[in-house]
Amino acid sequence: MAGFVLRRVLLVLPSLLGLLIVCFLLIRMVPADPAVALAGDNATPAQIEAIRRSYGLDQPIHVQFLRYLEGVARLDFGQSQFSSRPVAEDIAQRLPATLELTMAALLISVGLGVPLGVLAAVNHNRWPDFVLRVVSVAGVAIAAFWLAIMLQMLFAMQLGWLPLRGQLSAGLTPPPGPTGFLLLDSLLVGRFDLFADALRHLVLPAVTLSLGGLATITRFTRAGVLDTLQKDFVFYERASGYAPRRLVWIYVLRNSVAATVTQIGLLFGGLIAGAVVVESIYDWPGIGSYTVQAILTADSKVMLAVTLLVGLIYAVVNILTDVAHALIDPRLRDRA
Repeated sequence: MAGFVLRRVLLVLPSLLGLLIVCFLLIRMVPADPAVALAGDNATPAQIEAIRRSYGLDQPIHVQFLRYLEGVARLDFGQSQFSSRPVAEDIAQRLPATLELTMAALLISVGLGVPLGVLAAVNHNRWPDFVLRVVSVAGVAIAAFWLAIMLQMLFAMQLGWLPLRGQLSAGLTPPPGPTGFLLLDSLLVGRFDLFADALRHLVLPAVTLSLGGLATITRFTRAGVLDTLQKDFVFYERASGYAPRRLVWIYVLRNSVAATVTQIGLLFGGLIAGAVVVESIYDWPGIGSYTVQAILTADSKVMLAVTLLVGLIYAVVNILTDVAHALIDPRLRDRA
């Protein structure tokens, strides 16, 4: 198993390098000039040229990439043209908010998707199955930005149950904490009022972000459980008098979640990428809204750093998914 994990880690490096090359070239192909965006509308050509030289934008593209790659090797992602701060500091400050939102959305997707998928499979071709199939298709088809606006209009503006946007109410400040996660730090310092307020602000963004993942997990769990229910050992255990609930939730489910675990791993990275839209609508202070600002100002250093971060998260989650497969199915561990 250790050798298998090591091989996967080594394969991550060329993948991330290829990702950087492709993204670097695509960003440079965009007609927007970051020097013009940074200088402003009233800048003179001489000022624009001075900014271009100061940021090395007048160098050949391969020289720019090699310089950027040298900085990445030292964990130096450059300076943001928008905030005038190191990109690494901006991401480190905003990443906990995005991870908090992503993990909440993933918890909703898995916590509801797996039971609903099992429910649909057990009631195959009956009304619960038909209802859940319609809901899962709708969950994949509905656009996140439309759902976010509808939820804001209903629960924030019409009913007034939940906040409209932001991570905390006005007048409240995040607690000093070691983790950067607002909910966890609020509990660590004993500020339960902050915890309750932050939790209320988290509900709408997390629900919006989780809908597509919830539909995907439900569909894959349903397909896996339906396939396992046709296995010989299931008929044998039914004939032996096993309790139906114990049979389904322990033996059948364990042999059905291989594809679901893979989707959970891919979903985590997808949720971080999808947080760009959700964070912008809900004014969530994470890397999603930070990336939108970078796109509007043609801040290539931020766009490259965020792309590399998402790619790294995808790679790490894929490795953890393979390890989870081996823990679920010992046969895979033996092969590894």
